Amino acid sequence: MDALVETDLEQAIADTRRWLERAVIGLNLCPFAKAVHVKGQIHYAVTAARGGADLLDVLEAELQALAAADPAVRDTTLVIAPWAYPDFYAFNDFLDDADRLLARLGLEGVLQIAPFHPRFQFAGTDADDITNATNRAPYPTLHLIREASIDRAVEAFPDAEAIYQVNIDTLEQLGPQGWAALDVGPRLPPARPDAGPSACGKLGP
Repeated sequence: MDALVETDLEQAIADTRRWLERAVIGLNLCPFAKAVHVKGQIHYAVTAARGGADLLDVLEAELQALAAADPAVRDTTLVIAPWAYPDFYAFNDFLDDADRLLARLGLEGVLQIAPFHPRFQFAGTDADDITNATNRAPYPTLHLIREASIDRAVEAFPDAEAIYQVNIDTLEQLGPQGWAALDVGPRLPPARPDAGPSACGKLGP
């Protein structure tokens, strides 16, 4: 792998960790994230794939690896694709392919795929609505989650449906300036012309 590309991929992981620690955990947007983070059970897989078949190949490998892994070692995976689908709507369309892949692998009901994107936008909201930040990561990211972990989390937090409203309230109180002050944005430029689609790096269990 080109040394410069490898350095950029490492930066993408560092940016994602910072976002997780400062926003997701720091603002308690996901009450279940802190435990797996502290225990080192999050696997970070970063790829220079630009999208399409290359990203699906990476996703397939990571879905199979997570399904085969000991949950005590690897509970969840973040697939980070810093140069894939800068347009949110194209990324959103890709999720249909991701769900079909999940079904083809026979992993429906075993794993889920949750999307994050720097320009994530909920239906019915404006692009600059601060509540969109709940699903805004530094880079296009696919969160691979075990269904069993979700079930345990719901048992531990029976009012899980209230999390969404609590997050909205938190972000509205924080406001755009407060979100910006968290400094959880990307350090990398939107794209590198020399970033080959096959480059991939990994960190974590």
